[in-house]
Amino acid sequence: MTLAEIDLDRRKPAGALQTVDRALLVLLAFERTRPDWGVTEVASEFGWDTSVAQRLRSTLAGRGFLVSDPATRRYRIGPAVLRLSRQWERSGSLELLAGPVLEELCRTTGDTVLFCLPDSYHMRCVAAEEGEAGPLRYYPLVGELYPAHAGATSKSYYAFLPDEQRHRLFRARPMARFTDRTVTDADELEREFLRIRAQGYAWTVGEYDRGIATVAVPVFLGREPYGSLSLGGAEQLFAQGPESRLDSLRQAAQLLEKRLTHPPQRTRRPRT
Repeated sequence: MTLAEIDLDRRKPAGALQTVDRALLVLLAFERTRPDWGVTEVASEFGWDTSVAQRLRSTLAGRGFLVSDPATRRYRIGPAVLRLSRQWERSGSLELLAGPVLEELCRTTGDTVLFCLPDSYHMRCVAAEEGEAGPLRYYPLVGELYPAHAGATSKSYYAFLPDEQRHRLFRARPMARFTDRTVTDADELEREFLRIRAQGYAWTVGEYDRGIATVAVPVFLGREPYGSLSLGGAEQLFAQGPESRLDSLRQAAQLLEKRLTHPPQRTRRPRT
């Protein structure tokens, strides 16, 4: 897989330092489908001299952003990235970027909006907007955990994981039943995941909470599933099904993906 296929934007941002921009491009090139790189491959991919790629590699490895496999002399993401990742989760930046998207989607549909990320065998709500009909819970939605096998919020994410990874999650552990509509059979659940992947969204009614309908779509970073964006409310509010909400939901997910990969920049006001 080439970088063109994972939609990596190679254009240098206005005012960016070339060396810093190149180092960041190297880090962004690492994906699940391409977990390691050789120096020559980096140079060829970006059209740089091998000496440039080697200096970038040495700098990033020296700061812990890359680690070398002594057997293959190829490089993988290093522990410094994990440190930044943990800081990112605690910084509030994610909620800052997602908030405007959720607010607009809530205004458009009137439904409760949830943005959730995977957390072991659950999806954890990291940002939410309450719908016009009032709160779905008597406690804050942010921080709530949704089981991986029950409800569209979770299924819209797990359906897009690689098959082998999903099988390890769902075929090696018991699954709790929350309502009479909760699917707990692994084979039936897998068929549903494949159907969700084919249609691009998940739709459930009363699987986790009785009387609650939910429609959700995955949120991607590049080609990797990152989380889910969902609309929920009382079952009677979704009497006609999810179709009338899908366009708004998909557009919001695309905007959220764009904000997460290319955050809006604050522009300077011209001097008067």
